[in-house]
Amino acid sequence: MKSKSSNNKTYDINSIRKPARIESGSQHAPIEIYQEICNENIFINILCNERNRTERSEKPFLLMLIDIDQVLQADPRGEALDVILTVLLSAKRGTDICGWYKDGHSIGMIFTEIDPIDTQEARKAISSKIRNKLSKNIPLELMIKTSISFQFYPEKHDNNTGKPDLFEKSLYPDLRLDVTTKTKAHWVKRFIDITGSSLALLVLSPVFCLISFLILFNSKGPILFKQERLGQFGKKFTFLKFRSMYVDTDDSIHREYIKKLITENMASEEGHDEDRAPVYKIRNDPRITPVGRFLRKTSLDELPQLLNVLSGEMSLVGPRPPIPYEFESYDIWHRYRLLQVKPGITGLWQVSGRSSTSFDEMVRLDLKYIHEWSLWLDFKILLLTPWAVIKGHGAY
Repeated sequence: MKSKSSNNKTYDINSIRKPARIESGSQHAPIEIYQEICNENIFINILCNERNRTERSEKPFLLMLIDIDQVLQADPRGEALDVILTVLLSAKRGTDICGWYKDGHSIGMIFTEIDPIDTQEARKAISSKIRNKLSKNIPLELMIKTSISFQFYPEKHDNNTGKPDLFEKSLYPDLRLDVTTKTKAHWVKRFIDITGSSLALLVLSPVFCLISFLILFNSKGPILFKQERLGQFGKKFTFLKFRSMYVDTDDSIHREYIKKLITENMASEEGHDEDRAPVYKIRNDPRITPVGRFLRKTSLDELPQLLNVLSGEMSLVGPRPPIPYEFESYDIWHRYRLLQVKPGITGLWQVSGRSSTSFDEMVRLDLKYIHEWSLWLDFKILLLTPWAVIKGHGAY
């Protein structure tokens, strides 16, 4: 069936990108509007590309999402949706992109290359313009049901907001799709985590008792060291280790060291050899006890993290969970190591060089693991971990 528009162009009704849940028959639906709206897959691909572009240009973009579920319930023929799309396209610049963020449920608009200095002003201006136009063209009862949200990329992370996650998940819809395609494998990974950590805790219980005695005998303080770390999506959790330091030590040494390691490593990756390469842990740290030095050298201090794995905060294999003050020094691309998988006790960078690997190299190995992840890769890393521990290279 064909329909002609006022400019004599012919359109195929079956090709209109109108969601199936909207009833057909709207008398005021300009077919051209729907042909200018990207489908869900294309829009998400463009959103991913814009994230990559922002990493290079350092110019943020603004993602606007309009949830239309309640609007369609009140107006199933989609006439209000026609108005919403018309308003969006009228506010669209040549480089902006409009499309289905989630087909039939939410519409997205990417406003590209926002001035990094005036991001909030840009948000206010765009929000005000669109809301005013919508309020003039659709009934008040439908306007109230129209949920509009805005998110900037890159996000401005603040550890003091009280939010459970540091990342805004709406900026990463590709991760949602990726998890969906690998659901069975992820369930198997979780089963392996539960089974492996449970058996390890049972078998190693005598080792736990011996280490606990040595820690108490060597220095005053608790057996376990508890520290706030960031898990998947930046969710905070209590990270467990056997205590290897004296109590009440000042962490400013480590703060400054980590900041220097990350920031200087970005500018000076070339020309370092293995002996002079930056390390992820401080050599000859004066805060470490004699027993703690042995525990760190053998990685036995990491054993309590089996409890983190059992509780679901970590996995046996994955990127190491960062400390919040470490995350503050991350470049944009470093942050991706926290997004797609849970942090792990061991990982690709640990079996490739442990602490002697430079920071950027460590992140690249984590990203390589994330992109190439499979159950077989986890199994291979688990098999290589004991040899990496026995070698002790890069452990401090």
